[in-house]
Amino acid sequence: MTVYFIPAQAQFRSSQSFHFLNVPVSSRMAALGGVNVSLHDKDVNFFYSNPALNGDTLNGVASASYQFYVGDIGHAAVSYAHDFDNIGMLTMGVQHMSYGTITGYDATGQETGIFKAQETSMLVSKSHQTKNYRFGVTLKGVFSNYMGYRASAVAIDLGGTFVHPRQQFSAGLAIRNFGFVISDFSETSDSALPFDVQAGATFKPQHMPLRFSITAFHLAGQKIKDDGLGGDQDDTNMVQNIFNHLNVGAEVLFHRNVQVLLGYNYWRHRELQLENAGAGAGLSLGLAANIKTFDFVVSRAGYVAGNAAYSFTLSTNINKYLKRR
Repeated sequence: MTVYFIPAQAQFRSSQSFHFLNVPVSSRMAALGGVNVSLHDKDVNFFYSNPALNGDTLNGVASASYQFYVGDIGHAAVSYAHDFDNIGMLTMGVQHMSYGTITGYDATGQETGIFKAQETSMLVSKSHQTKNYRFGVTLKGVFSNYMGYRASAVAIDLGGTFVHPRQQFSAGLAIRNFGFVISDFSETSDSALPFDVQAGATFKPQHMPLRFSITAFHLAGQKIKDDGLGGDQDDTNMVQNIFNHLNVGAEVLFHRNVQVLLGYNYWRHRELQLENAGAGAGLSLGLAANIKTFDFVVSRAGYVAGNAAYSFTLSTNINKYLKRR
């Protein structure tokens, strides 16, 4: 099979590795466009994006997600938040990306056999709230394996949020994937973590069943290439340059137990849109429903013509079952 690193944002031109760390972990995140650092206490998986997004209200919540991408590429994640007596609440998670079975070729085009490629990260996160502000830190161990070539790294995420005491408004800032490579794929490799700075806000207008989120990403000086439309960022106008860094998400709040989720990532749209097709690239949607003690979210994110990523997330509060027993 041919591997397309679409979900890992491989269209971004840099020497960075471990791009699976940028894949939206949960269905809610994927449905909202893939980038969000301000929607607090809604999903235990959001600590992957900003460690300050998980508070005490998520104590005991466990979640499992799986995303189907092109071919047999799959992405799985599990998360759990627990309040420990001595140190407070910790959120833990494991993220695993499998690129399936790949046929290798040498420089002459001859097959060299079949191999597998996969990447994994293990995370532990701690947050602390002071009045209307919450701060958090996440420690990550990152591991990659491509046909026996292995690399590992250590990274941290730093995040903060502000929650308005009266209005339904919150803002967030996250410094993601700051760290170093412990071991590289080979002596000639020069891998680097996908460092990024992201900032955003979430707000709900009064008397409207809608909640909006807008997030700016790639704020650490990265230069976004627009190769998909025949040029780099210097060839686009100022408006396009701004929108290349923005992700917009919306929630339609039909009922407290049912929401429709929408997202649009303009950069993903420009990078993955084909010349005569792929108008749906960058557009995502989802459905979130609460059924008794279970939260279920399903999403679809468009990439290129005829291809999309489908994601499913199931969450529940384990403490409720323990109290009953």
